[in-house]
Amino acid sequence: MLPLTGMHTRRALSSLLCMMSCAWLHSGLASRLKSPVLPIHSEREPLPSKGMSGCSFGGRFYSLEDTWHPDLGEPFGVMHCVQCYCETQRGRKSKVLGKVSCKNVKQDCPEPSCDDPVLLPGQCCKTCPKGEVDRKQAEAVFDGFEYFQEKEKEDDLHKSYNDRSYLSSEDISSGESRTDFVAVLTGVTGSWLPSSSGVARARFSLTRTSLTFSITYQRIGRPSRVVFLDSDGNTAFEYKTPKGDSDMICGVWKNLPQSHVRQLQAEQLRVTMTTATGRREQIEGKIIKHRALFAETFSSTLTSEEEHSGMGGIAMLTLSDTENNLHFILILQGLIQHRQRDSPLVPIRVRLQYSQHVLREIHANVTAYDPDFAEVLTDLNSRELFWLSRGQLVIAVETEGLDPRHISGFITGRKSCDTIQSVMSSGDALTAGKTGGVGSAFFNLHDNGTLDYQVQIAGLSSEVVGLTIELKPRRRSKRSVLYDLAPEFDRPSGRAAGSWSRLEARHIHMLLQNELFINVATAHSQEGELRGQIRGLLYSGLEAPRHEIPVPLAGQFVAPPVLTSAGGHAWVSVDERCHLHYEIVVAGLSKADDLSVNAHLHGFAEIGELGESSTNHKRLLTGFYGSQAQGVLKDISVELLRHLDRGTAFIQVSTKVNTRGEIRGRVHVPNNCEFGTRGEVEVAEFDDLFVRDPEELKKDPHTCFFESQHHAHGSLWTPNYNNCFTCSCQKRTVICDPVICPVLTCSRTIQPEDKCCPVCLERKDPKDMKAPEMLDEHPEGCYFEGDQKMHAPGSTWHPFVPPFGYIKCALCTCKGVTGEVYCEKVTCPALTCSRPVRRSPSECCKECPEEDKPPLEHADMMQADGTRHCKFGKNFYQNSDNWHPRVPLMGEMKCITCWCDHGVTKCQRKQCPVLTCSNITRREGMCCPECQDSKEEEEELMKVPEKKNSWRH
Repeated sequence: MLPLTGMHTRRALSSLLCMMSCAWLHSGLASRLKSPVLPIHSEREPLPSKGMSGCSFGGRFYSLEDTWHPDLGEPFGVMHCVQCYCETQRGRKSKVLGKVSCKNVKQDCPEPSCDDPVLLPGQCCKTCPKGEVDRKQAEAVFDGFEYFQEKEKEDDLHKSYNDRSYLSSEDISSGESRTDFVAVLTGVTGSWLPSSSGVARARFSLTRTSLTFSITYQRIGRPSRVVFLDSDGNTAFEYKTPKGDSDMICGVWKNLPQSHVRQLQAEQLRVTMTTATGRREQIEGKIIKHRALFAETFSSTLTSEEEHSGMGGIAMLTLSDTENNLHFILILQGLIQHRQRDSPLVPIRVRLQYSQHVLREIHANVTAYDPDFAEVLTDLNSRELFWLSRGQLVIAVETEGLDPRHISGFITGRKSCDTIQSVMSSGDALTAGKTGGVGSAFFNLHDNGTLDYQVQIAGLSSEVVGLTIELKPRRRSKRSVLYDLAPEFDRPSGRAAGSWSRLEARHIHMLLQNELFINVATAHSQEGELRGQIRGLLYSGLEAPRHEIPVPLAGQFVAPPVLTSAGGHAWVSVDERCHLHYEIVVAGLSKADDLSVNAHLHGFAEIGELGESSTNHKRLLTGFYGSQAQGVLKDISVELLRHLDRGTAFIQVSTKVNTRGEIRGRVHVPNNCEFGTRGEVEVAEFDDLFVRDPEELKKDPHTCFFESQHHAHGSLWTPNYNNCFTCSCQKRTVICDPVICPVLTCSRTIQPEDKCCPVCLERKDPKDMKAPEMLDEHPEGCYFEGDQKMHAPGSTWHPFVPPFGYIKCALCTCKGVTGEVYCEKVTCPALTCSRPVRRSPSECCKECPEEDKPPLEHADMMQADGTRHCKFGKNFYQNSDNWHPRVPLMGEMKCITCWCDHGVTKCQRKQCPVLTCSNITRREGMCCPECQDSKEEEEELMKVPEKKNSWRH
């Protein structure tokens, strides 16, 4: 995707350079720029009453009050020490506008409390080394708990919570991309509907701009919809629940506007659920943050036996790691009656019960306006721990007095829509290796403490001799085995399926805290050839991971086989509209395999048919960065759907180390898509999405106004001013991209008047001389959903992917009269030079640099004078000049060198040496990361003078 990166670099850098003279950038500036590849802001019109204003910066749109670090693209990267802010401004007629202001935040960095702070990659401020910061962050995590202020239990709570062995900087880092929330939903007392006895517990996870939610409910029928309300009580998002008998609702709210993200962070959003059948009921609750969510491993939903009670609550519980202490927090709703609100304190009684027998009892006082309560039950005995693991303990809360009110619920392992899974790879083995094998495991925890498992193993170098669930070993030579799965392992199929019915409460706690591992021992590797951490995979909206065993992905399945340290698995499904959904998880990539992404996957995923014949069809699924990827593929050929149905298709993940495949797996997805993607269903849904009433479009805050017409968010069209452009609407921003024509390999071409790109003119037959007219005569063709256009049989084009535009690194072809579209990644030629270069940001493939050209003749020099210089910012440079670029607010970028190459400015970051150590840091003033335990050696290397031409390759 380098062409996209280059385009984005020009936008962002030009935006930042403009601020040197403009002081601030108006949100409509992009609309006045002439370059057709830059976003064109919606034309001026009266904003709707609920319209969105914001700022354009570097080709991106930001909502009011958004903050961000500008990304200047390669080789500059993200300016972590520069923070930009979209300020609210009042224009003429009090119109709300946005302006961008950026500042250097390095002077705001806090003073580190340690003697030897380090600068970590991707950070602006120095921090203390990991060991010291872990201790201080662990102490700070619980500062917000109100019950820590209780004098009686303060010491005990601090001690038992702070002994958590799993706390690390990764778990509680300020840069964590996931934030959890919770809500308790109870009957609405002020509604015209009768108050409900139903209670629901909702857990939310915010990741960037998506909010996933897992909701369990009791004493209420299955809700027909889940509605999110903003701070003004208006509907912000509505989710229609699918039919079913489960007491769990799973969903995703995608693309949250920043205004709603801010309201969520400020605890200003509410969620309601309403039933549609039988007696209509409604329950509602406020979405709040809670520090106990990350430690919760057991939970309980507390309900009342009274009809129309409108009261309930939840309990979040966890075990301490070294002692059998059970910590819990109660969040109560409606338990305190109105007549008790005048009393400063309301006495309550909390009981731990088993089969109507009271095991523990606590008396406490709560306030009417803050009825939450926290406590710790110390030294649970073996019977209590056993009943806890089986889901047989009950926690009950009761008010004391003349008219006591009572709620209670069973304690079970924490429920969610997340998938408990594990990828076992040779790279994660206790003694890391590269065997190309893989293991895949999928688990389901029941309320009674039973753990169902399905395990599959493939591509091993020798016979399996052990399959165990283990703890993290204290020493490599001393493993701690909890459960042996080998008796259930079937060697011919490589699978094991069964149930672990005797999990202890401690095991459940560790399972839900990602503290268990699965190990595969072989005859050649007695301690383990494969190993993987059992982890929760956040729900993404795809149902397959919750119910189906995944497809294993191994290096041994690649043709030819690859001895890689990586392994993976994937869930693949085809829905009723014949759209393909996928989710991929990869583990085991070592730092030596992919230095630039710090042991995370940086590559692309493909799906295709097995076999290496010339008719082999492959489709690019996605390029991704990280350890997992997910998405949907809509325009699938009939042939590929047939291969999926027959089980002769594959899914493959490639990296820049193994571009022809790192891991691969065989995919079998039975389907009835005999005619490809169901056009009838698709047209109906397309009409529902985009054929909308013009008045409704005007009210939509994401609508674009362009050429006197309103366009819905996500829609595509050909503009009137030029038929060879494609425009898309992206949240009030119109982006118009010129059609990029594919390179033709034929000897003769013609340019049809009504076409944007030339076509080949074959010489086989005189009747082919009018090829364009012949193509038009054929009613058949291919409909491509990317650009929503019909393409003639035999035509080729670069796919259009909003909001990125035309992708030059992929090429699509309309095959014959069947209407099948085949898209594949452009194959770049093999290069013999050691340092290939990319001639321009829009080019897909690199090439070897040209040798120094011979001196130009006098006439040529005269003609070339106008194009030999380069302009960068406000400065002009002659051909072959090199310099360190200056970026506003950051100064001179000494780790980047730019040079002028015959009128074209090229920049490159200093190439850093490969590091093999595990403790890597980056010191201020140094361009490259270094091993923290070998600073002196690295400093000597840095003193070696660099050659002036070392950047120009």
